[in-house]
Amino acid sequence: MAKFELVTDLVPKGDQPKAIREIVENFRQGVKYQVLLGVTGSGKTFTMAHVIKELGLPTLVISHNKTLAAQLFGEFKSLFPYNAVEYFISYYDYYLPEAYIPETDTYIEKEADINEDIERLRLRTTSSLLSRDDVIVVASVSAIYGLGDPEDVLELYLVLEVGQQIGLKNLIERLVDLQYTRNDVDLKRGNFRVRGGRIDIVPAYEDYIVRIEVPDKTIESIKIVDLLTNKVLQVKDKIVIYPAGHWVTTKSKLERAIESIKQELEERLEELYRQGKILEAQRLERRTKFDLEMLKEVGYCPGIENYSRHLSGRKPGERPFCLIDYFPDEYLTIIDESHVTIPQLMAMYNGDRSRKETLVEYGFRLPSALDNRPLKFEEIEELWDKVLFVSATPAEYEIKKSNGIVVEQIIRPTGLVDPEIIVKPSSNQVEDMIEEIRNVVERGERVLISTITKRTAEDLAEYLTTLGFRVKYLHSEIDALERVEIIRGLRLGEFDVLVGVNLLREGLDLPEVSLVLITDADKTGFLRSETALIQMAGRAARNACGRVVLYADVITDAMERAIKETNRRREIQMAYNREHNIVPQTIRKTPEEIIRTTIVADERIIKKSDEDDIEKEVAELKSMFTIYEVIEELERRMFKAASLLDFEKAAKYRDTIKQIKNELEKKEKKVAKASKKGTK
Repeated sequence: MAKFELVTDLVPKGDQPKAIREIVENFRQGVKYQVLLGVTGSGKTFTMAHVIKELGLPTLVISHNKTLAAQLFGEFKSLFPYNAVEYFISYYDYYLPEAYIPETDTYIEKEADINEDIERLRLRTTSSLLSRDDVIVVASVSAIYGLGDPEDVLELYLVLEVGQQIGLKNLIERLVDLQYTRNDVDLKRGNFRVRGGRIDIVPAYEDYIVRIEVPDKTIESIKIVDLLTNKVLQVKDKIVIYPAGHWVTTKSKLERAIESIKQELEERLEELYRQGKILEAQRLERRTKFDLEMLKEVGYCPGIENYSRHLSGRKPGERPFCLIDYFPDEYLTIIDESHVTIPQLMAMYNGDRSRKETLVEYGFRLPSALDNRPLKFEEIEELWDKVLFVSATPAEYEIKKSNGIVVEQIIRPTGLVDPEIIVKPSSNQVEDMIEEIRNVVERGERVLISTITKRTAEDLAEYLTTLGFRVKYLHSEIDALERVEIIRGLRLGEFDVLVGVNLLREGLDLPEVSLVLITDADKTGFLRSETALIQMAGRAARNACGRVVLYADVITDAMERAIKETNRRREIQMAYNREHNIVPQTIRKTPEEIIRTTIVADERIIKKSDEDDIEKEVAELKSMFTIYEVIEELERRMFKAASLLDFEKAAKYRDTIKQIKNELEKKEKKVAKASKKGTK
């Protein structure tokens, strides 16, 4: 059992102590699946943290989007500062998958801008899982996509000890096998340099240098050195170096894979020629032979993941290895917002398959590329050990899978209760809305209105504006950055009413909103399902005066269930408050706090302010230091930004450093040229 040290001044309150106790006891008694039904604002993450601490198991937390994953990662990192809290998401800043469109004969080559900092975090995740047991990994659906065989990593990793007999040449060969690159000029992650009897390695998953002194075929010392200042941080007797990539394999496996790829190529070419697909056959032969040549020479090629079945020796159709394979047999999986995440996991395989089948059919890839894929949902289920589904509105799958074991977290630590739901006829809904909105706006609070269509949202927003209300509308055609600006404006009181469609469901923390108006509540469909209605009502749950009005001519089954469930929760919450003399209070945020919490996702504002700030920083540094010292200081700030997960700012520093280095190089060339002329 791993030791997880939870660091916090807070203690579990409301329903949290009961939920923690029940979940832990259930797992200890052999329960495999269970649900944490936690209402909005009840502190589900804090409960998860206590469950992890009590169970002492390596934990995988899966979130349905990167933004929420980053938020969870930050929260767990602060709660478990002495444990390995890792972050595993797609490392593409920009990603266009390889594809072929037969109708227009258009081949789209894979185009990707890999975020090196996220790749470092991914590599650190797998190295942590293979070297320690106190690990929490927060991941997106990347967790079910193909990775290299963990057995290969364990077979290849390099253990170095003081006193160990190893020649410098042998050590260099081992590092190259681990996909490290020799670079004696510019030392960075995944590189090493050799100076005399000393070798400096920057592990692909760390921000420091491992300095190995090997003067006479014996390791004399191992030091951890600061990458920028060259200061010795630590002296060690032993260190383990893990591979610089996830697609490493042994020489014998690589040789076997090359032969296997050749054999598949021959069979596929024969098949294509037999079908009269001459162009496809020539294309496939040219591409594959180029890849084989690279694999033979350097052990790697672009798109190596498409040959993963050959590299790992799997049979056709057999599932690939993934992040879950790096966990031990006994571990905990937490599916956050499970009502959204589970359907997403279920959909991954089919979407990937249809794109790759076209590539195979038209000779861009061998059929084995189909086995480089996300896992099928039933394959994921086979890998699960203990699973906790977390949601305010768990779906049928989670309830059924858990055999009805649902642990409820209804009482909020703040004492806030679920909003009252009122049903009103839709015949005069606009007139009623106007009256409702006027009452709320006079109290200085905000209103959300949910419509069925974009057109209705626009028309309603326009009409309310003509009546003097400050209104904006939100729908899927408004880009993500503008949505953040609109939500910020609502919270800051720049306007009072926000009209939207489906975008008002998950993930909006809006304590200023005390009224949610839902039009056409009696329409059937996913926008007015029980889950959608409860999630929508939850937007008013952070305000002590929260109310929800459903406009409908009939009460549908979905409405009835949503109202019944909300009323059940309200009764529990109000009874608890009466018993403990709690008066619910809305949590008020200052304008500064609101701006701070919403600017994080607003890349346009960040980009402009960062560019201005960095230009000022450079000007200030140039006035005080030499150009070389300026570069060194900017590199330090770049690594600092990356360590805080501010990859956008880190990238700005990186680009600024490149620009300064290019300018410096041009000047040095001019000086050298002038010097030569002077000598002549």
